[in-house]
Amino acid sequence: MKVIQLHHKNNTALIKKAARGKRDAQHTLFEQYAPKMLSVCRYYIKDIQNAESVMLNGFFKAFTNLKRFKNEGSFEGWLRRIMVREAISFLRQEKKVEFSTEDEVVTHESYNNVDSNIAVAQIQEIIDQLPEGYKMVFVMYAIEGYKHHEIAEILNISEGTSKSQLFKARQLLQKQIKDLNTTSYGTN
Repeated sequence: MKVIQLHHKNNTALIKKAARGKRDAQHTLFEQYAPKMLSVCRYYIKDIQNAESVMLNGFFKAFTNLKRFKNEGSFEGWLRRIMVREAISFLRQEKKVEFSTEDEVVTHESYNNVDSNIAVAQIQEIIDQLPEGYKMVFVMYAIEGYKHHEIAEILNISEGTSKSQLFKARQLLQKQIKDLNTTSYGTN
C-alpha cells in the first residue's frame, strides 16, 4: 500500500520554518510550487526565460513577506497572486500592455462554442498571439478566476474596459481556434 502525504499539515510547518528564514524549508516550498508558478507566469509572459525570471522574483517576494501569510487561505493561492502581480509588473515595465480605450457594451458573455481537439500547447500559442491587454484580462478572468472589479483595480482600468477586453479576447480566440480547426481538418 502506498502512503500519500497530506501537504496541508506539512506545508503549515514548512511555511513557519521558511518564515523564520530556514533555507531548507524555503527550498522545499520552491521545489513543490515552482512548476505551477512557472506556468502561471508563462500564461502572461511568452518568453520562457522572462517567465522564469518573474517567477524567481515572485518567490523572492513571497519568502521576504512570508510572515504576512496568516494561513487564512491556501498558500498556493497566496503565491499565485504574487506571481500574477509580478507578471503584470514585468509587462508594465516592458511597456507591453495596452488596453483598447473604446469600451464596447457587452450585452452577453460569449463562451466557447467551438468544438476542438486542440492540444494545450497549441492553445497556449494562440493565447500568446493575443494583444497583451486582451491576454492579461483573459488569463486573469478565465484562468485565474478574478472578477472584473478585481481586474479593474489591479490593472488600473475601468470594469467596462475589463469586460470589453475579455469579450474581444474571446472573439479572437474563437476565430483562431476555428481557423486552426479548418486547416487541421480541411473543412469549413
